[in-house]
Amino acid sequence: MVSKVAQAHELEPIETASRDELSALQLQRLRWSLKHTYDNVAPFRAKCAAIGVHPEDVKSLEDLKLFPFTTKSDLREHYPFGLFATPRKDVVRIHASSGTTGRPTVVGYTQNDINTWATVVARSVYAAGGRKGDIVHIAYGYGLFTGGMGAHYGAERLGCTVVPMSGGQTEKQVQLIRDFQPDIIMVTPSYMLNILDEMERQGLDAAKSSLKVGIFGAEPWTRQMRLEIEKRAGIDAVDIYGLSEVMGPGVASECIESKDGPVIWEDHFYPEIIDPVTGEVLPDGEEGELVLTSLSKEAFPVIRYRTRDLTRLLPPTSRSMRRIDKIVGRSDDMLIIRGVNVFPTQIEELILRLDSLTPHFYLEVDKDGHLDVLTVFVERDPASYASDAAKMRMAKELQQMIKSNVGVSTLVEVVEPMTIMRSVGKVRRVIDKRPH
Repeated sequence: MVSKVAQAHELEPIETASRDELSALQLQRLRWSLKHTYDNVAPFRAKCAAIGVHPEDVKSLEDLKLFPFTTKSDLREHYPFGLFATPRKDVVRIHASSGTTGRPTVVGYTQNDINTWATVVARSVYAAGGRKGDIVHIAYGYGLFTGGMGAHYGAERLGCTVVPMSGGQTEKQVQLIRDFQPDIIMVTPSYMLNILDEMERQGLDAAKSSLKVGIFGAEPWTRQMRLEIEKRAGIDAVDIYGLSEVMGPGVASECIESKDGPVIWEDHFYPEIIDPVTGEVLPDGEEGELVLTSLSKEAFPVIRYRTRDLTRLLPPTSRSMRRIDKIVGRSDDMLIIRGVNVFPTQIEELILRLDSLTPHFYLEVDKDGHLDVLTVFVERDPASYASDAAKMRMAKELQQMIKSNVGVSTLVEVVEPMTIMRSVGKVRRVIDKRPH
């Protein structure tokens, strides 16, 4: 799609620095971050002692591979503040995950951390085409979730006018978009589909709204989803990446002029790709699990944090820093159905190829005796035929596509429009009914 906004002209010097300049800064900051974490976080110091490594061992960026990984279980084990590297009195804000699978993961920020976060999000919004004075409608959730406030502070830092709508109240979302005429919306891609559905329900032409850019993140989404949103909304859909444990949104973001994968802001976050089974560091271009090390965080530094996101590192294009490819899924979201690895994004990609179906779907996994059974529930498009025979044809077509492209046999249930529960935040794609 041709961009509706001007190309970027004013960048921070580091965004166009040479690789040597960037590497020198990374090494300087990496040494600081390792020492800061080692000196102030006892569990990290103990893990280093157990394998015989010390921050002074780092002579080059490649030496980072000598150090232990940090995982989500480390955060839960030392809940709530056991991994903080500054005194609690210096922590000005706390965010946390929902804790739906156990203890929540808790992260903290000093004032300097908040300033850094605002800076990288402002950089991300600018890369997406945002400029001072633009109106930014934020429909990420506010509160303990990092999305809303991270986007908010960054957009304000850039000089934008922020509409802090948060998630939910979809009819009101549409009303404020109509009344306030925002230039940019920041929201999960799945909830953007809900907003578009509501616009169409109200008889509005979403492609004629004031919106020019959507900055979407917080969940994996496919290139087909990008095209679907761009076509229906008449906007440029840009990918922003982040996770609470590393900072929040703004760890990486796409540039609107290329839209070829989020640029990792490598002056603050050092990326590695590893084999998710062996932990071996893989060369750029090979697919594996993304591992991130914070280079400037004070309150809650993370060293070699295993994100579980599966992607690959790509060479620089619009900026001097490397990019990540689209997240193909998460290693902990991967389903193994009768020996076949299945990611929800693979199913989404195939659904979006069929005009007779909508992007609203979920997967249900159950047992039939000793065998796993995967059922895809997906809504038919309101414009498609509603007869039982027509829905059976749609189901059979999708079944065949999944079998051919993914290599697994599934059941498919085509249901009526607006019958699958809508999400106001991160969408839940998998319901696992198997006994554990």
